[in-house]
Amino acid sequence: MTTSHPRESLGAYALLALDDTERQEVEAHLASCADCRAEYEELRTMTDLLGDLPPEALLDGPPEDGDLVLHRTLNAVREERRSETVGRRWLVGTAASVAALALLAGGVFAGRQSVEPVVAVPTPTPTATSTTVAGTFTVAAQDPTTGAQLSARVVPAAGWVRVNAQVKGIGEGQRCRIVVVAKDGHREIAGSWLVSAAGAASGTTLDGAAIVPPDQVASVVIENENGAQFVTAVRA
Repeated sequence: MTTSHPRESLGAYALLALDDTERQEVEAHLASCADCRAEYEELRTMTDLLGDLPPEALLDGPPEDGDLVLHRTLNAVREERRSETVGRRWLVGTAASVAALALLAGGVFAGRQSVEPVVAVPTPTPTATSTTVAGTFTVAAQDPTTGAQLSARVVPAAGWVRVNAQVKGIGEGQRCRIVVVAKDGHREIAGSWLVSAAGAASGTTLDGAAIVPPDQVASVVIENENGAQFVTAVRA
């Protein structure tokens, strides 16, 4: 092997895939051939990059399945190194392919490490009554008989209103509704709910809407589905 250029064996030598006899023959040739030494150094430099890659470079998802290909190539190299019938030409190409993929994965990893992680903070979706609108008003009341409390924010819209209500003091299991009453006595149900155990203990907050002109709203009422009123808050 020392009388010719063993280029087909350089890839296998760089990947430590030769047996002792073949390795000694290649090393003897390299000692006297500057061209092959230069070619080997290029292969060794590229394959050495694999040893510099941290595991994270191969575990964190790469672009275009680069890490997946690298994993498969490395596994193939390991399997071939266990075989006694290693294809020399294949190993030369594999050494270059693995090194190129190592450069890609290393670059991806380095890029990831150079940028501080960004934590996405979800932007809360505003409720229908979270933006102050001209003409918005509030009503509040506590009924001395039932003990129920109501605080409602009424937001004008185009010929109708949005209502955000906070209700306390109503027992669990009550089937309640918000009613917007107009000045002429017309009533519109703005929403309904079933009082839960938590709602009975801490109160309930909910949004609703009613087709009542904003300037015609007279009061907001909380009642059950049978029409029994718990509390009425009158607009000042």
